[in-house]
Amino acid sequence: MNGGMAILRAGIYEEWRAVRPSFACRDSADPPPERWLQQVWRHQRLRRDQLMTLDGRTVRVLHPGFWNREAGPDFRQAVLQLGDGPAVTGDVELDVTVSGWRGHHHATNPAYARVILHVVWDAGPRELAPPVLALQPHLDAPLAELVPWLETAAGSILSPGMLGKCCAPLRHIADEVVADILNQAAKERLRRKASEFAARARHAGWEQTLWEGLLAALGYKHNAWPMRRLAELCVAPAGESVLEWEARLLGLAGLLPSQPPIHLLAAQRVKRLWEAWWRDRERWVDQILPATVWRLSGLRPANHPQRRLALAARWLAEGTLPKRLADWLTTEPVGNQGPASLLLEQLQPAPDPSDFWAQHWTFRSAASPAPLPFLGPARASDLAVNVVLPWLWARASAGGNASALTRVEERFFVWPSGQDNALLRHARARLFAGPTRRLPRTAAAQQGLLQIIRDFCEPAGPLCSECRFPKLVEALPGAESKIPASPDT
Repeated sequence: MNGGMAILRAGIYEEWRAVRPSFACRDSADPPPERWLQQVWRHQRLRRDQLMTLDGRTVRVLHPGFWNREAGPDFRQAVLQLGDGPAVTGDVELDVTVSGWRGHHHATNPAYARVILHVVWDAGPRELAPPVLALQPHLDAPLAELVPWLETAAGSILSPGMLGKCCAPLRHIADEVVADILNQAAKERLRRKASEFAARARHAGWEQTLWEGLLAALGYKHNAWPMRRLAELCVAPAGESVLEWEARLLGLAGLLPSQPPIHLLAAQRVKRLWEAWWRDRERWVDQILPATVWRLSGLRPANHPQRRLALAARWLAEGTLPKRLADWLTTEPVGNQGPASLLLEQLQPAPDPSDFWAQHWTFRSAASPAPLPFLGPARASDLAVNVVLPWLWARASAGGNASALTRVEERFFVWPSGQDNALLRHARARLFAGPTRRLPRTAAAQQGLLQIIRDFCEPAGPLCSECRFPKLVEALPGAESKIPASPDT
């Protein structure tokens, strides 16, 4: 096991996951549960460039919408392009069969009046309803391959509540054993993310898959989908300048200001970008994203899509980032310089004091007296754990490169912990409340905790209904033999 000496038998966490009840599913079997269809749509596990409605119109998903856990359509505020029409915003409803539209009385329910796409499992007789998209022909991997992922696909963030039933037995497990559980869970999470990259790479290629992953990660949770869509669009010949790439990305995003900014340098930059975009705009006019796909309120200036797209423009103009990331994996750190600082050097564009973005967060902000880097260590670390290392792992696995796989895992398991968040804090409180628990300060420990939440806590719900994790933990050496009758004891 990488990341320190293993205490538990290798593969025990994988066995724990395997004993969960499984939906016996073959590509020719009965349709999968509707909750699985929701996860396929939510995470867009689809060949997105081949989507087509039953009446023959292409479907471009600019944003899949926000998952609705209450009454009404399954996804709200999706942004789609159907055929040659303009982008439209509306809701998406999922049913196993086409007949569900009338069978569930959606046709007469005002709550479903804004549904613009009816997503089903397989084609069937058409009805007078919204356009219908069948998922089965468009999956990015065979259904049998998706089953393990679907059984644990991310649900909503856990609601605050009582202690988990595993809290008591975990309390009596040594720190070293807890660390090993988290490491094994983290390795499973690394594999899962890598499998998603591999599935996409089969249809789009490795470099394109990397660009999509990087831009989606730069978009954070609210703007990941429009950023990914821009990456899908911008497959263009090499040799274009930073200005041309910046103009194209911002123009396609609909984020080029229509009025000159009040600050002189910003107005000059916008003028140059518009001059480049006007020359390029005609060929892209049908692909420009509507303003409704972006969520800008509450964003820190450093996270604004304008600035993140300016960073992406520099990566694309240079064109060597995929190769440099592959080289980074084989580069040994020198002196006090670790893999994280080396990666930041690869991701950070070369300093240029004359660059507009070296002084401004956005087009509306005043000039900063100090230089503004495009990326900080925290954001580079997030890209490493969620994109760069899984992408490198997937590529090494596909190529049968065992030494590269080992190097990826070595770096993954020693990578320093990233920024804390509400989900991690709640998970620690739910699983490890009581005596202070010293969890490893690594990104792998954070990833392992998230994977345990996904595999066990989310399917069981806040009441830990039928969750097997407490008994599995209880059976480990050092745990008490009795699970309390109540999670509050």
